[in-house]
Amino acid sequence: MDSEDMTSETAFFNSPVGCIELTGVDGVVTGLYFRDVDHLENIPESLAEAVSQLKSYFSGDFHKFNIPVKPSGTPFQLKVWQILLEIPYGKTISYGDIANRMGIKNGARAVGLANGSNPVSIIIPCHRVIGANGKLTGYGGGLWRKEWLLKLEKSNSGEGLFQ
Repeated sequence: MDSEDMTSETAFFNSPVGCIELTGVDGVVTGLYFRDVDHLENIPESLAEAVSQLKSYFSGDFHKFNIPVKPSGTPFQLKVWQILLEIPYGKTISYGDIANRMGIKNGARAVGLANGSNPVSIIIPCHRVIGANGKLTGYGGGLWRKEWLLKLEKSNSGEGLFQ
């Protein structure tokens, strides 16, 4: 398929953590971004299922996304983001733990940079990555959103927050 044949679309919807802009190409999610200004809800058919799953997630009824995603990134970033997809709902992991899993000694900072570049937050759950000391650190959408998402998951998973 030529890039000219691909259809890029954008959805906007309001959530408990503010307005979300969801981008996709032919129904595959390529980006999820927080917007600080409300926007008139607009959901193209190709992104309707993704928005539906996100709304169910925000209500606490949905714990595992099955939305096709295709984030753009370097091979290293893609590897980090793949590991993020393996973090169970309601659980957290440290940047250093991810680096260790990748076999990278002293790689927490590099993992943090890749984590911060995740263009499909929430669906690729970068909010589940915390500092080695258990503190919430860095989140492109703001730490208050990270805290809100983790509390949502904790309250709906039956699990402790830092496990």
